[in-house]
Amino acid sequence: MNKLRTLAVGVSLSASTLAGLAQADELTPVTVATTWYAQAEHGGIYAAKAMGIYEEHGLDVTIKMGGPQVNNVQLLMGGAVDFIMGYALQSLNSVNEEVPLVTVAAFFQKDPQSLVVHTGVGHDSLEDLKGKAMRVPTAGRVAYWPWLKTEYGYTDDQLKAYDYSFAPFIQDDQTIQQGYVTNDGYFLEQAGVEGKSLLLADYGWEAYSATLDTTREMVEENPEVVQKMVAATAEGWEAYFENPEPANALIKEDNPEMQDELLAYSHGKMQKEGILLSGAAEDGRYGMMTRERWQAFFEDMVAAGTLPEDLDWEKAFELTFVETIYGE
Repeated sequence: MNKLRTLAVGVSLSASTLAGLAQADELTPVTVATTWYAQAEHGGIYAAKAMGIYEEHGLDVTIKMGGPQVNNVQLLMGGAVDFIMGYALQSLNSVNEEVPLVTVAAFFQKDPQSLVVHTGVGHDSLEDLKGKAMRVPTAGRVAYWPWLKTEYGYTDDQLKAYDYSFAPFIQDDQTIQQGYVTNDGYFLEQAGVEGKSLLLADYGWEAYSATLDTTREMVEENPEVVQKMVAATAEGWEAYFENPEPANALIKEDNPEMQDELLAYSHGKMQKEGILLSGAAEDGRYGMMTRERWQAFFEDMVAAGTLPEDLDWEKAFELTFVETIYGE
């Protein structure tokens, strides 16, 4: 562990202190936008910031929280931010819409997207849910729902309104609704309800998520900045699982409503489910992605009618930066 990281363990240092400790002639300013309010699922970015890892790589990173009214792609294309967290389907859709967005690393090897069901009612697998009513929001209906229809024979008449509330689930043991495996169990316990998550990734949903995306212009004109951002964020995720406290303190600064218990639950669940370290990354290669995985997901989306077969899908990602860290 280097000097900066040793000093940062157990404490969140100020940006000015970290900049001084880095002893760099000049730090490159970079802004990254997350997908939602600060949470454990953003832990690698917050750890890299809180523990001085970005500064070690010569970057002065500002984290901009996402939220329900935030369109990260618009922010990126408008030059308001340099990087965003994203997901594989968004990257492929960007190619389809001729938006020059490029994924340069994929930190979640398993998309945490889930369907939450009650235990003991026969809803034990995705196959069991065919023909059953379920609460799915608009985002899910355009992402994984077409895939579920193709792979598991679901139909649109199963869809019910979803209001991001657990109340209907608590009231009716036949309710099935969208969830997120990294926090489902926490909220079920809080509600006193016995249920479980059916993780879509365990049933063949191959989407990368928590991707690190930037513009084609950034990749071509400032590849050294992209390389530093990828490497530092990968180190940040490794550091977060070694010691989450510095990042969690910074997360709670940005999102004061975040609870310690939820942070702890999500931190543990990401590790237990292999959200970051599975597939090509199971040997510790945080952010790793492969052409074969992208192709498989693209072909699934074509089969589901989500993307055109003639899409130049390889424009959605650039493997150079993760391969520079880990090799092919």
